[in-house]
Amino acid sequence: MTDTLPPPAGRPLEEGECYFRKGCNPLAQTGRSKHQNQRAALNQQIMKAVRMRTGAENLLRATTNNKVRDQVLLELSYVNSDLQILKEELEGLNISVEVYQNTEETFTIPLIPLGLKETKEVDMSVLLKDFILEHYSEDSSLYEDEIADLMDLRQACRTPSRDEAGIELLMTYFIQLGFVENRFFPPTRHMGILFTWYDSLTGVPVGQQNLLLEKASILFNIGAVYTQIGTRSNRQTQTGLEHAVDAFQRAAGVLNYLKETFTHTPSYDMSPAMLNVLVRMMLAQAQEIIFEKISLPGIQNEFFTLVKMAQEAAKVGEVYQQLHSAMSQEPVKENIPYSWATLVKVKSDHYRALAHYFAATILIDHQLNPGDDEDQQEKCLSQLYDHMPEGFTPLATLKNKNERKQLGKSHLRKAIADHEESVRAASLCKKLRNIEILQEILSVAHKRSHLKYSQHEQDDDFLNLIDAPDITSKTEQEAEMIAPQFSKVVVTDFFQRLGPLSIFSANKRWTAPRTIQFTIEEGDLGFTLRGGSPVQVHFLDPHCSAALAGAKEGDYIVSIQDMDCKWLTVSEIMQKLKSLGEEDIEMKVISLLDLTSSLHNKCATYSVGMQKTYSMICLAIEDDKIDKTKKISKKLSFLSWGTNKNRQKSASTLCLPSVGVVRPQNKKKLPSPFGLLNTESSLY
Repeated sequence: MTDTLPPPAGRPLEEGECYFRKGCNPLAQTGRSKHQNQRAALNQQIMKAVRMRTGAENLLRATTNNKVRDQVLLELSYVNSDLQILKEELEGLNISVEVYQNTEETFTIPLIPLGLKETKEVDMSVLLKDFILEHYSEDSSLYEDEIADLMDLRQACRTPSRDEAGIELLMTYFIQLGFVENRFFPPTRHMGILFTWYDSLTGVPVGQQNLLLEKASILFNIGAVYTQIGTRSNRQTQTGLEHAVDAFQRAAGVLNYLKETFTHTPSYDMSPAMLNVLVRMMLAQAQEIIFEKISLPGIQNEFFTLVKMAQEAAKVGEVYQQLHSAMSQEPVKENIPYSWATLVKVKSDHYRALAHYFAATILIDHQLNPGDDEDQQEKCLSQLYDHMPEGFTPLATLKNKNERKQLGKSHLRKAIADHEESVRAASLCKKLRNIEILQEILSVAHKRSHLKYSQHEQDDDFLNLIDAPDITSKTEQEAEMIAPQFSKVVVTDFFQRLGPLSIFSANKRWTAPRTIQFTIEEGDLGFTLRGGSPVQVHFLDPHCSAALAGAKEGDYIVSIQDMDCKWLTVSEIMQKLKSLGEEDIEMKVISLLDLTSSLHNKCATYSVGMQKTYSMICLAIEDDKIDKTKKISKKLSFLSWGTNKNRQKSASTLCLPSVGVVRPQNKKKLPSPFGLLNTESSLY
């Protein structure tokens, strides 16, 4: 908790020390942080407008007075107008992609990042304390630091840094939520904690009283931070481009995991249809960066290199065309920002035009010379298209100069038409018109294709028009989703002092801790132990001191002499008992209400609905033998130690010294199960 608080007054910060958690700096004044602050303010205004509209609609349904209805309808029209204006402002923030781009001067088309989802503050302290007292029967004041740590971690996740540290912070909270859900959120009832998150695209608030919305929103923000890391990468270096590809692939993986894991989130930006589009958008942008990475060293005007680049460009144009088709479908069409859909259309046309330009350069600039590999060029040209135009064959086209030029100019005409369409689409969007670097890139590409066509244009070209065939898309590196790797983030359960999660969880019920005060009788503890953490009472002698004090077979030991034992193993419990010597033992135990499920089937049988352990069966058999022979052998202790090397010992017990204890005279002394079981039968 202290890593999120300022140091005490008067103490200066040491070198490397920070007020806030690693991966969080809410005081950072960057363009992205100011952008996010504006988003938070708009979300508050949208929530207020939504509440007013809901109230007006409820009044409209309730009243029958025509005058009142007219007034409500008028007010409702004003509220709807305000709400529409606020949503348009939020859309303006969503499409402000330039603040997320790399600050260095780069001649690259902007990428689309996702904005972070905003949330309201939540105070979980009172309800968690009540649950600890009610469910775990523990003093909740002892867990104030753990609750404060959880609250601080949630607050830090509202302003994560746009780097790997911010990703780790969000993943830490997501994993911690899994522990919190198992500890404090029973599946049978609501805890009464309302988590409210705002839709990142519409700004509409959504609330739920369980952790599903909280966990899903954190996952969305992890994906959003990955997109912002990708957009800010330096795309003028190979390392920066590799980082950008990795970031967008990881963003796609996180969003796809969100889509498959949380299928019924009420927030529209996390609906399966919207997440499917967002995953496609991340993969398309990763594919675009792969093209940039291949072309970064420069594109040589060489036959085979140009074939490769034409197919790579066609691949980028294809994935953007598919993305634009998905964005144009219901129900996502209404809530996708207009500039996103427009930019996707612009990129689809732009990269398809580049593919045709490269194909034209192949045909016009490279004649088949005697020393060239004729078979290899024929194979490459045949693979460049799905099918050649009517009347053309790959080898004949390579050898015929006029056919090459004619087909090349058809590609140039197609490139010019696609470039003009991309320029036109960008000019129709006000936001894209203001992105100077985008306008410059589109203009330069269009002029380059037009210049090359003008160099080979002839007066009779209109008589020899042919349609340029589509370029076959192909890539040397397919953009793929990278699943989130939560296992790499080491997280410690804040509330591990409550005990092992397998037993001490919200979906299990047990009795309040019972205090068992007992003594060791003639070196016999009266029971054995089994299990991991926590340790269970096993093979309980019904006439031993512990059983008479209230211990039951299957009880979990939670403390001995006020020392917490919930995380101790069998050997550690034994060592503790051994250290007590002849002292009276005070042990606290709990019993699961569903006792049947807590015991292992291997060591128990059931008769007429009553539990009868294997040790009790052996005791009954031994009693019969005693009655018949009238001989009583000396009882071997459950827990004893000494120099007798021939004495058999259980792997799950240690030994204690003999202590003289007087048993009730009216009770028949039962022999120890360990006098009847060999070593193998006692190891379950």
